[in-house]
Amino acid sequence: MNKLLIAALLLAAPAFVETARAETVNGLRTVDEFDGIENETERSAALFQEMMVVIEHPRCMNCHPVDNSPRQGVEMRVHEPPVVRGDADFGAPGMRCNTCHGPQNVTFETGEGSIPGHEPWMLAPLSMGWIGKSAAEICAQLKDPERNGGKTLAELHEHNAEDGLVGWGWHPGEGREPAPGTQEIFGQLTQSWIDTGAACPAG
Repeated sequence: MNKLLIAALLLAAPAFVETARAETVNGLRTVDEFDGIENETERSAALFQEMMVVIEHPRCMNCHPVDNSPRQGVEMRVHEPPVVRGDADFGAPGMRCNTCHGPQNVTFETGEGSIPGHEPWMLAPLSMGWIGKSAAEICAQLKDPERNGGKTLAELHEHNAEDGLVGWGWHPGEGREPAPGTQEIFGQLTQSWIDTGAACPAG
């Protein structure tokens, strides 16, 4: 290869690396993009703000209502047919979530659309309702064992990074937009947020 061309490529390499790092994965930034924020508390809050890209997506919000009705679609419309939370977040007697939602997604015979499924299929507890709340409010909920189901921060990371129902958001079935990024990246963002002090955004 021409020596001048090799030299030019070597000089340009840092720019190529920076461009690669600046890319997002399906709309979600990776942890290394926050390395330039020197103040650890500011970096932690910025990492949580990026986690919000996933949290505020309808794939997550639809199952985290602040009332007793799940939502559907990117429009986050009230569930049809009408269903309610029930005492255990699993639907009312005679109309449990698993009446319609099986252990996996079921594609319609037409190939257009599907019924979502996972075992279990249920609403998040009312104490973890997110719809209409700010990043600061949701952050405080996630950190509060009295509202998050008694989870430590380590258990919260495990939930975000490995829980199958959380992971369903990236594999929602035919006709649904998946959550941004991947569960792996969401888990990495969560861990880095914890490692930097689990700071919440202002406001």
